[in-house]
Amino acid sequence: MTICPANTPPATSSLRVASYNIRKAVGLDWRRDSTRILRVLAEMNADIVVLQEADKRLGPRPGVLPTGVLLDELGYEFADFDPEAPSHGWHGNAILFRKSRFNLVQNRKVSLPTLEPRGAVSAIFETPKFEVIGVHLGLTPNTRKKQLRRLAEHVGETDYPVLIAGDFNSAIANAQIETLFGNRVQAVKPGPSFHASRPFAALDRFVLANFTGQMASFVHRSDLTRFASDHLPVVIDVDF
Repeated sequence: MTICPANTPPATSSLRVASYNIRKAVGLDWRRDSTRILRVLAEMNADIVVLQEADKRLGPRPGVLPTGVLLDELGYEFADFDPEAPSHGWHGNAILFRKSRFNLVQNRKVSLPTLEPRGAVSAIFETPKFEVIGVHLGLTPNTRKKQLRRLAEHVGETDYPVLIAGDFNSAIANAQIETLFGNRVQAVKPGPSFHASRPFAALDRFVLANFTGQMASFVHRSDLTRFASDHLPVVIDVDF
């Protein structure tokens, strides 16, 4: 299998982050096909990819993507949140990064208030120092609000750039998110990303704190993304 990145990568002073709910690599044809997800990742050619539903739901929850192909053909490694488990991440949240571009100095789990098996994952990189947090928020408004407040507390403890990415499970307005964070952040909604066959809801988005450079975001659409998952991936380019 040969999978080559398609999009031109951003300039060396920029960071490209993608977020993608891959639905355990099960497409709209109800076939589990990791190759389709790999090809979508190649199309986006991001420096860092935050994944949701990257692990199977039952048993030891093994990951659904081939780690060897990710490394050998796309240059991606997983931030390892549990060396003893076969999962890609934690509660289905995972972070892929290119070690050739950024040095991972710390990774950790971030507990969120919830009645479901939910959580967030965090990876801190250098140089320059910045943090990426991957989330898949709860299904009820009250739970999501509590989770966003917990994330706001986490961001409030930092003095370096933090980028939160993931499936927010809600079309909540950016202004409401910024209010929950105490107006310390900028919320970015690239556009409708669900349902992949006919997008109508902007569930997938980014929240940035302590970033001062220019940015651009978009929903990545291609022939593959229309059926590789039930979500479309979203991408943001941030200029350091």
